[in-house]
Amino acid sequence: MNKQCDVLIVGTGVSALYSCLNLSENTKIIIVSKGTVKDCNSYLAQGGISTALNAMDIASFIEDTLIAGQRVNDINSVTVLAEESKDNILNLDSLGVPFDKTSDNTFEYTREGAHSVNRIVHCKDKTGEIVSTHLFNLVKAKPNVEILENCTLCDLIVENRTAIGGYFNYNDTPLTINSKFTVLAMGGIGGLFKSSTNNPLLTADYISIALKHDIEFKNLDYIQIHPTSLYEEGVGKKVLISESLRGEGAKLYNIRGESFIDELLPRDVVAKAIFKEMKKTNSPYVYLDIHFLQEDYLKKRFPLVYSSCLEKGYDITKEPIPVTPCHHYFMGGITVDLDSRTSLKNLYAVGECSCTGVHGKNRLASNSLLEALVFSRREALDINEKLNTAKLIPHYKELDLYTLNAIMKENKEISLEEFKKRSSDLDVEFISD
Repeated sequence: MNKQCDVLIVGTGVSALYSCLNLSENTKIIIVSKGTVKDCNSYLAQGGISTALNAMDIASFIEDTLIAGQRVNDINSVTVLAEESKDNILNLDSLGVPFDKTSDNTFEYTREGAHSVNRIVHCKDKTGEIVSTHLFNLVKAKPNVEILENCTLCDLIVENRTAIGGYFNYNDTPLTINSKFTVLAMGGIGGLFKSSTNNPLLTADYISIALKHDIEFKNLDYIQIHPTSLYEEGVGKKVLISESLRGEGAKLYNIRGESFIDELLPRDVVAKAIFKEMKKTNSPYVYLDIHFLQEDYLKKRFPLVYSSCLEKGYDITKEPIPVTPCHHYFMGGITVDLDSRTSLKNLYAVGECSCTGVHGKNRLASNSLLEALVFSRREALDINEKLNTAKLIPHYKELDLYTLNAIMKENKEISLEEFKKRSSDLDVEFISD
């Protein structure tokens, strides 16, 4: 099978979908998903999307992001993120995303760890799912877009340091796609871990591909451990307990009922404190308690967390729940500039697989979806300027299914070894098999 398009987008998370919506209407787009369109981290995001409240809040937003990132963030990227945040939120609002609002139709802002003010817009506690579903429905209605599920990128097609498409395993059928521009929106790395909030399909194949084609990437040791996932013995895919619970007043206690940390400190600080407390008390978890708030409010504000915990036998309206840190987010990735361009011509990277430098060593809560919006829009606008002069470079070589399957297996193994080599000090173990 062979296909051609103007823009090939690998991934179906928020960065991929928003990119698609910002590309010119006459652009032929193919967007592919390794699994179903829902098999991405965007659908799992709970808390919300951070934004500078207004021009006066930009400096504070930048400072909060720098503090959380241990001040190794790229200041230019952080400035772009802050300055363009509100415009992108307003654009989502104009597209019909059903954000929670007050009685006078203004955004209902909440707060999360390390934010100095309430500046996070949300859709209950399942912002990622609601935003992703809404954007996907808009993309699906576009006549210039073709969507392929169960389609795994095995390798890029590269000629003269230029990306001209990719080789795919599409439902166990070899597929070659030629494109003028290629956008990698391949998500996180949670499939490499024994304990993660991520979708297990996300195995960082793009790191192997980057190594193969000498594409610049950086900061493989910048891996975020989320402080609070629901403790379940022997379960790899963890239920995330949104930081927004702590933003709304939830308290952390050790198994002796003792408070041990300010719940609104940056994620890395809280996670380390929990690990220390677990070791001190010889317990595999600590407790998170929010049951002192009104039952009706908790069910309305946190329906996903409430139902997810109830399925596991815990009622957040009546009792504390056991939580433990686990792998959550990747701040490193393929190196990009402010327009999401990589070191390979006509290749872009957006979302969690890219490294804009925005997050530094530790991502500020709810900056992930915002980064996906801001930098995928900049990528799309950059491509729009080049589309009329770009030419499709034909490529006729095909790979058989046996070769594709071998490459898929190798991609995960190479990526895993590279992360192990560069991230040996992590508290959460990598998958060993």
